[in-house]
Amino acid sequence: MANPTIISCAVTGNITSVDSTPYLPITPEQIASSCLEAVRAGAAIVHIHVRHPDGRPSMELKHYREVMDRLRAADEDVIINLTTGPGGRFVPGEHEPSVAGPGTTLLPPERRVEHIAALRPEICSLDFNTMYSGTSVVINTPRNLGIMADIIREAGVLPELEVFDTGDIQLANQFIHEGRLDAPALFQIVLGVRYGAIATPETLAYMKSLLPAGSHWAAFGIGRWEFPMLAQAWLLGGHVRVGLEDNIYLEKGVLAKSNAELVQKAARIIRELGGTIATPGQAREILKLKKQLPQ
Repeated sequence: MANPTIISCAVTGNITSVDSTPYLPITPEQIASSCLEAVRAGAAIVHIHVRHPDGRPSMELKHYREVMDRLRAADEDVIINLTTGPGGRFVPGEHEPSVAGPGTTLLPPERRVEHIAALRPEICSLDFNTMYSGTSVVINTPRNLGIMADIIREAGVLPELEVFDTGDIQLANQFIHEGRLDAPALFQIVLGVRYGAIATPETLAYMKSLLPAGSHWAAFGIGRWEFPMLAQAWLLGGHVRVGLEDNIYLEKGVLAKSNAELVQKAARIIRELGGTIATPGQAREILKLKKQLPQ
């Protein structure tokens, strides 16, 4: 019998804005509450970015800590997945491209994972993409990824390898081959980001075929591709992700009023296809996670 399907919920991200949807959680209290609502709706894992009170993306340790403290104090069991994505964007200067222009967020790799070392969630993302995104270039060099991977391993945290195209998978596979990442690894295949992997069944099937045998993996689509790619991921034996970070609509023209609504729809689709939904405990067993103790 196949394992139950793990639903992850990416509750806020760092690109979705309150201008696009008034239902985006912003404060640590709102983010934690949205995470718990998502868990009650069927999510086993919550993927967390944090924000400043005005909605701007934040990397403040105090914001991550407050969200985690609230989740760890709650009655619901939940697997916490913190982002390490912020701090990797470069905008070439208009008159001097070698000089960083406004909007650049590049930080040393140690700074991008200091909250992981301090708070020790069960999972954290590790983005393998270097790509053009919006008006900036996302840069994740092998050197920086290696430093981040070492700190994540030292903290006892499972890295979720976010891959946006086939080259990202090749780089991740090289890390695994060299022993810089443990196997079986957990991959998250990202589809539908402009200039990344196209959100089609063929693309997903090909990317899945490049993963090392025995890998744990999930996939998700951006925007209107969220639910079609969810179904494709399930059909190929993968786990899934939804959330307001990736898509703000419950259906065409209808804003999702919460992350929980998106999770509920995901769970319904999986069940109607014949699947079952993993509890946090089952997800922890599938991924061989050890529940971290608060610091």
